[in-house]
Amino acid sequence: MATNRTDSEIAQAIFSVNRHAKTAPDNQYLYALKKEALSKMILQGRAKKVGLHFSKNPQKSQQQSSVLVQCGEYYFHMLPRKEDFAQLEHLGSLDETYRNPQSRMNLRTAKEILKEFTGLEPITKKEPTSPVSRNTYTPKPQSRFYSPKKSYFD
Repeated sequence: MATNRTDSEIAQAIFSVNRHAKTAPDNQYLYALKKEALSKMILQGRAKKVGLHFSKNPQKSQQQSSVLVQCGEYYFHMLPRKEDFAQLEHLGSLDETYRNPQSRMNLRTAKEILKEFTGLEPITKKEPTSPVSRNTYTPKPQSRFYSPKKSYFD
């Protein structure tokens, strides 16, 4: 079922997945899809690393850099590798005026395209089996006519 997708279709799918990952409660799979797809596009020569940017929200340091990757008409940021600092030019701070083109691809379609392209499958979580507790609470049976309540409002 492997169909050849155009660079713009894959870039649009990465954009949709990245946009949803920023607000998703469980975003690890979405970010993994983005990372794998961009890495594969770079290896195939269908995307290129442009340079390094200072991150807008650094994690645990004063400054943190990220790699700017051009894929079709879209630009994305990835975490840098050690060799990226030696090979790529540092572009300084992020240009706030540039925006990626609008995309109308829904998340389900984008995930399918990237799953097909990368072969990455989501990890299904096993339901934790809770051990049977011996000290379980069982309420006392109440009589229909007697209630321990003193009044209607208790």
